[in-house]
Amino acid sequence: MFPAMRVKIVGLDPHQQYYIAMDIVPVDNKRYRYVYHSSKWMVAGNADSPVPPRVYIHPDSLASGDTWMRQVVSFDKLKLTNNELDDQGHIILHSMHKYQPRVHVIRKDFSSDLSPTKPVPSGEGVKTFSFPETVFTTVTAYQNQQITRLKIDRNPFAKGFRDSGRNRTGLEAIMETYAFWRPPVRTLTFEDFTNMQKQQGGSNFWSSLVITFGMSV
Repeated sequence: MFPAMRVKIVGLDPHQQYYIAMDIVPVDNKRYRYVYHSSKWMVAGNADSPVPPRVYIHPDSLASGDTWMRQVVSFDKLKLTNNELDDQGHIILHSMHKYQPRVHVIRKDFSSDLSPTKPVPSGEGVKTFSFPETVFTTVTAYQNQQITRLKIDRNPFAKGFRDSGRNRTGLEAIMETYAFWRPPVRTLTFEDFTNMQKQQGGSNFWSSLVITFGMSV
């Protein structure tokens, strides 16, 4: 997936073990097309039939809360495909549909049903986070050549397409100037977890959990 999603998590129990996972769910039941003369995405009909659920389990799982909190958790190795017969474990999506990535923090004791081919388990030991800024429309090809070149230069999975001797111009030159730039992270706090846990009669540990995200290019 390009650009990659990166999250920073705080508030975990340093000694507890956790899985971090991501799935990507449809935003609506529509299919879209891009109208060039108006530079807008327009609804083009009903969405295609749902694809089998896939979950990306971060390769650093299983790890302690202390380990997760000391690093930026990057999903740069997550791969997408529109091949419904995929057997490589990639997340399957329809092209020209809108999707929302979700990050899941799963305590070890609630991970018995965690599987790349099953929906994420639910329960008080699982917390899910999503960010409206990460909603995207899937495409299989870019129509803007500068964006295509940007992806080739910045996507680690496109190394074979790079030409190291090519002069960088336009958008690429701008990105080169900001080679170490990272967008500001957005922070969500979940103050309502305390009340939720009290109503359920459980602990309020999750009330301190905070997750932030940034999109890296």
